[in-house]
Amino acid sequence: MPPVVDTNKCKGAGACAEVCPANVFDLVDGKAVVARPQDCAECRACEAACPNGAISFP
Repeated sequence: MPPVVDTNKCKGAGACAEVCPANVFDLVDGKAVVARPQDCAECRACEAACPNGAISFP
């Protein structure tokens, strides 16, 4: 399953997009968006990199 972004916690730091090897994320209106969920390899690098704890895996 792809990651889920808690938009209430997301501050748009972009760390998730920077570390994601599959380029799953886009920043839209200052928030991270899982734009390409089908490409997610579930490596969880985004979850570890998010400084706000906004990313989780269901």
